[in-house]
Amino acid sequence: MMGSRIAGLSLAAMLAAAPAYAQSPGTWSTAAQMTTTRGDIGVLESGGKVYVIAGNSNGRVDSTLVQEFDPATARWRDLAAVPRGSSHVGAAIVNGKIYVAGGFLANVHKDPIDQLAEYDIATNTWKTLAPMPRPLGSAGLAAVGGKLHVIGGRGPDTMTVTTHLVYDLATGRWSDAAPLPLARDHFGTIALGGKIYVVGGRTAATVNNVGQTDAYDPATDKWTTLAPMPTGRSSTFAGVYKDMIVVVGGECKNAQTRAAFDEAEAYDPKTNRWTSLQKPPGGMHAGGLAAVGNTAYLFGGNGGCGGDNPSTNVWAFRLP
Repeated sequence: MMGSRIAGLSLAAMLAAAPAYAQSPGTWSTAAQMTTTRGDIGVLESGGKVYVIAGNSNGRVDSTLVQEFDPATARWRDLAAVPRGSSHVGAAIVNGKIYVAGGFLANVHKDPIDQLAEYDIATNTWKTLAPMPRPLGSAGLAAVGGKLHVIGGRGPDTMTVTTHLVYDLATGRWSDAAPLPLARDHFGTIALGGKIYVVGGRTAATVNNVGQTDAYDPATDKWTTLAPMPTGRSSTFAGVYKDMIVVVGGECKNAQTRAAFDEAEAYDPKTNRWTSLQKPPGGMHAGGLAAVGNTAYLFGGNGGCGGDNPSTNVWAFRLP
């Protein structure tokens, strides 16, 4: 067991202190299995439990399925269904309430919707809020300072956009904010330290992946382009783990073999630096990541390009 001094260090400091892990720190294991294959889902943590929302499931691309996973027992529980099912949803959490925005009703990024819905964890109930000013799918959703930010995505013409919409939870009103510097979708969206980070994504098809990393400061309504992710990719597992932004997998590493990315990389906002992590057991994309305690859990997704090789795996990743 590591001492408290080491446990409090940033990943960059751990790498400097432990040369043996300089290239690929971390360990992987299989923590559980999902009750069905699921992809293009919303994944969030609250109170030590993980919520997996909508996406592709049971042969549908517009699933309404909502489930709760308890890492302590590895058990699943079905919850109230989201009002309108879709895949490629944006998801965020504020004060015990989960918010889901947008999504697609059809394959190949078609038929985006304007849904904004709120789920109350305490009562297991959903309600529909004021719809987004325009329908979007595969957009990012992040919550900062009592406001929801819907960023990027694709509209009805399937083209990527720089759209940045803001919903005020106190007033129930929508407004526009500074547009995303580069039009794209299928990126990681992370709220950390009062800012919003948009990592990677694609500008059009999967051959148009980017490593661009941008940060938005709500206090100034400005974007800053940061050090790029070393491996440009989209449709990743992305989230906060040990105060780092961790990005795993992605679509699509090899179009000929139809293999997904198996890269794992971490970004430290304090140093504006990226670090390689131990690769997962295999390539995967279109799932979700949530951290509980000292473990990051990765849910579902697909092992190949598009909908190839859907998975029920729940992988666990831990840094020393």
